[in-house]
Amino acid sequence: MSTLAIIGGTGLSQIEGLEISGQKQLTTPYGNPSAAYVLGRISGTQVVFLARHGNPHSIPPHRINYRANIWGLKELGVTKVIAAAAVGGITDEMSPGRIVIPTQLIDYSYGRDHTFFADDLDQVTHIDFSHPYHEPLRRQLLAAANKAGIPVSAQGVYGCTQGPRLETAAEIQRMQRDGCDLVGMTGMPEAALARELELDYAACAVVANWAAGKTTSTITMAEIERNLEQGMADMLKLLHQYLLDC
Repeated sequence: MSTLAIIGGTGLSQIEGLEISGQKQLTTPYGNPSAAYVLGRISGTQVVFLARHGNPHSIPPHRINYRANIWGLKELGVTKVIAAAAVGGITDEMSPGRIVIPTQLIDYSYGRDHTFFADDLDQVTHIDFSHPYHEPLRRQLLAAANKAGIPVSAQGVYGCTQGPRLETAAEIQRMQRDGCDLVGMTGMPEAALARELELDYAACAVVANWAAGKTTSTITMAEIERNLEQGMADMLKLLHQYLLDC
């Protein structure tokens, strides 16, 4: 079984170039994952792919069973996770179509099952989450982007909101004051759950639109889809290069 998993977000419910060898439908102690785990090879490397929102895309961010998704990856023998995400851009560098490999995150979500360490514990467990993304994996993604000639932002703070609605302009202003560069809806508790199960986890974010109040235009799904088309194509090139270098 592969040790690498790719979690696909909005705009990435399947991977072009994935030579599928099978699928695995799991039931975990935390319920069912978002979709069947797709097993296959990309550029000769064996991977597991999971569509975070289901396939077809039908599960909103606050209803995703993050615990089942991550538990299932661990059960399949995965040790590294690259999480694709569509995000909104807050600061000037984070323009639509931009690819970002975040360094930090701030969690504004609520009411989600956010830990495996909740019931029937022998002792209380606290993970070190000072640096939520695995730095060696982040650097490998940055090196792959450089080799593939794809411009990326090498750092950024991801703010995770509840969704599924988009944010108000005032909320984005607050997030910018807090230090957020990006806004998304699925970064947590996914990253923390991966840390709890000792999986190396890094995010690869594609800016789909300017966040609320950063443009005078109304944010539309048509605009988001247009920006994602090119951004996700570049991200796939990055992933293929990363896999070639593995």
